Amino acid sequence: MALIALGANLGDPVANLQEAVRQLSSVGEVIGRSALYRTEPVGGPPDQPPYVNAVVRLRTAEPHPDPRTLMQLLLDVERRLGRERRERWGPRLIDLDLLDYGGRIFNGPATSEDERSLPPLRLPHPRMAERAFVLAPLADLAPDWRYPMLRRSAAELLERTGTEGVERLPEAW
Repeated sequence: MALIALGANLGDPVANLQEAVRQLSSVGEVIGRSALYRTEPVGGPPDQPPYVNAVVRLRTAEPHPDPRTLMQLLLDVERRLGRERRERWGPRLIDLDLLDYGGRIFNGPATSEDERSLPPLRLPHPRMAERAFVLAPLADLAPDWRYPMLRRSAAELLERTGTEGVERLPEAW
């Protein structure tokens, strides 16, 4: 099982997230999804439009002993959907972040030679415990999921972080 954060703030963000979930069927079966959340951008260039964020639970079609293999598949989905990496934390059509994969703790180099500009893959995702735009949808989908190093659940981390700048959207997806 994998937990994947999705985000978009260009084009039609809701449609982009819906298409990303359809594309994830090439990787496995989406067996759960959070509500959609509108969130203010964190970092990056000023004057970006708000993001739409969500988290999905994915049962992978096959086991990936090295989580970088799964991350590479997520990057392939991003590329198929038109993602171009221009600037760190810049606006984007789609962003897929691997938050957790089977409860593993992992710290390794980037996924491939083609992705040398990416930071190393770390699981669980290293900054998720302080980002309400990840924690709100994660706590919606999996409130009892625990961040192993902090020994706190998603719900506890969200309570600690707060929800300023995060709004649950009423529409279903």
